[in-house]
Amino acid sequence: MLVAGMEFVPTTCPYCGTGCSFYLVVRDNRVLGIEPWHTPPINEGKLCQKGRYAHEFIHSKDRLTKPLIKENGVFVKSTWDEAYRLIVKKFKSYRPEELACLASAKASNEENYLMQKFARTVLKTNNIDHCARLCHSPTVSALSEVFGSGAMTNSILDLQESKCIFVIGSNTFEQHPLIGRRLILAKKRGAKIICADPRYTPTAKQADLYLSMYSGTDVALLNGLMHHILENGWEDRGFIGSRTKGFAAMKNTVMKESYDLKHVSKLVGIPESDLATAAEWIAKSKPSALIYSMGITQHTVGVDNVKSVANLMMLTGNIGKPGSGVNPLRGQNNVQGACDMGCLPDVYSGYQKVTDQESRSKMMRIWGVDEIANSSAGYTVTETMNLLVDEPGKIKCLYLMGENPMLSDPDLDHVRAALESVEFMVSQDIFLSETAEFADVILPAACYAEKNGTHTNTERRVQRWRKAIDPPGEAKPDWLIISEIAGLMGYDKQFSYKKESEIFDEITEVTPSYAGMNYERLEHPYALQWPCPDISHPGTQILHTEKFATKDGLGLFTAVEWQPPAEVTDSEYPLILTTGRSIWHWHTGTMTRRSKTLDAEVKTGWVEIHAKDAEKLGIDDGEMVRVSSRRGNIEIQAKVTKDIKEGEVFIPFHFKECPANILTNNALDSIAKIPEYKACASKVEKIKR
Repeated sequence: MLVAGMEFVPTTCPYCGTGCSFYLVVRDNRVLGIEPWHTPPINEGKLCQKGRYAHEFIHSKDRLTKPLIKENGVFVKSTWDEAYRLIVKKFKSYRPEELACLASAKASNEENYLMQKFARTVLKTNNIDHCARLCHSPTVSALSEVFGSGAMTNSILDLQESKCIFVIGSNTFEQHPLIGRRLILAKKRGAKIICADPRYTPTAKQADLYLSMYSGTDVALLNGLMHHILENGWEDRGFIGSRTKGFAAMKNTVMKESYDLKHVSKLVGIPESDLATAAEWIAKSKPSALIYSMGITQHTVGVDNVKSVANLMMLTGNIGKPGSGVNPLRGQNNVQGACDMGCLPDVYSGYQKVTDQESRSKMMRIWGVDEIANSSAGYTVTETMNLLVDEPGKIKCLYLMGENPMLSDPDLDHVRAALESVEFMVSQDIFLSETAEFADVILPAACYAEKNGTHTNTERRVQRWRKAIDPPGEAKPDWLIISEIAGLMGYDKQFSYKKESEIFDEITEVTPSYAGMNYERLEHPYALQWPCPDISHPGTQILHTEKFATKDGLGLFTAVEWQPPAEVTDSEYPLILTTGRSIWHWHTGTMTRRSKTLDAEVKTGWVEIHAKDAEKLGIDDGEMVRVSSRRGNIEIQAKVTKDIKEGEVFIPFHFKECPANILTNNALDSIAKIPEYKACASKVEKIKR
């Protein structure tokens, strides 16, 4: 669309997983601003703070514009040919098991698909992962087992059909504001909103019932709710009998005395009466929906937490209907898509197992190769970081696309040691991130406004990015960089793409859930939600309407016992530390802290501490304090408040000058390998000058 020399280019937001759409306003190869695009249904022209200013970082003076090679510890500008020659030489010098790749939840489906294809065909390794490992890997592991699909069961739009919405482990109004809007629309239509959180967040303040819980007690809370539902006969016996299995074992566990409301109340810190009310509302309000995010998943029992969430919704028959379901909210714009594309060490695109010979044969045939990575699952990113420190030399080379573990991973001193031990590292990014500083070669990439592509939002909706301007300097789209490196390594036929739509066509050929999609169909503002198995299929708004995606079509109840966090408080470290985000910033701040408007709102981090805890410690609001854990300490400003549970502290993780992840624990969930960001022991002290 053209208006007085300006072009309005429709695209999708690069921040959270909601998938809001807008127009980029372009003139003379510059993005001047953002204007509403009212037709797409998710946001209907409305935007949150980050989306409204999603153009401000695009023309930052800090953008990478030329390849860089480190010489004697200093980065010097190079040509693409020089950078490529060095990369190809180094990549060819390592055995497959010595290489590892990190894809990106911020890149497009096409780029993530090519990164995992590159790892498996060119480098012959399954050591491919991305930051879903750090946010929703328990969702994929648990929901795949119990439902047969590790994705949000319902659509964002039908949340407003709910009669009761239970929000647990999600500050929806700050992290997914346009999904929060659907909660308000549901509330206006009579729905009851329940929020369980250690902090009295903006989400909690909109709730009809706030459950002030301790971090790390989710399974106990959920088992307690199910205990009360069963005790009163409020379970949906018809649904349980016809659609599920494993109920008896689950019931035997949750009906133990340790999960009656009296015992649970003491453990989780919520009054019995509030627990009873929540259980009754969830069971009796049909339909009820459950929303969760990283407050559920980022634990050493993350998989157990997600299974418990699924238990509660199956117990009450709230699966497969509008306004119901288990709804994990993805934190980054393409976490769902990067998982769908196979950027995980154990699956190809569409969650086809690398251990399955039929899937391997299919991939080799379509990819046109005689050999790919072996049939053993590779290392996760968390395992890779541990191996780099614990077994130096086992992994020698890293290829990173748009990832910044030096702020996003737990126990940053451990991450630093890991990155320092890498023999050769390539970082492909739009800015010189904290992680890129450790690289041997840095490749300048295009941002979302400078390329075409697709990405998949939290509700499985596949949407378009549309190129509005050219990349700065010599920067290139990630898909092109990967293809050019592959070509130089002898795989030019397998990576001979001329445009993004050709890559997407290959995705649909190898990925059953995307099979009915193409760029033409995705031009419609409503786009398509997978599974979309053929070209005439309208897409799927709600999963599991008649049967689950498991082999026998039944949902699986799981008996889950509560376990404490890997690290509990004691006299030396008496406070539970939890982490999260600010509405004004996103992930490691690489983009939002280069956005003038957003950076002006929140300049740095803080530690929230309850007023009673602050009084005991003699700490005043706004005072600089030292927060310590068994892994390190940071100096940060105190925010004294009553909007956090006594005995807990909270720190946002965006800020490199006071990084919360210096403190967090890298203890892992045994199945999903996710770290325990949301609960570790800490202390807060006055700084004596």
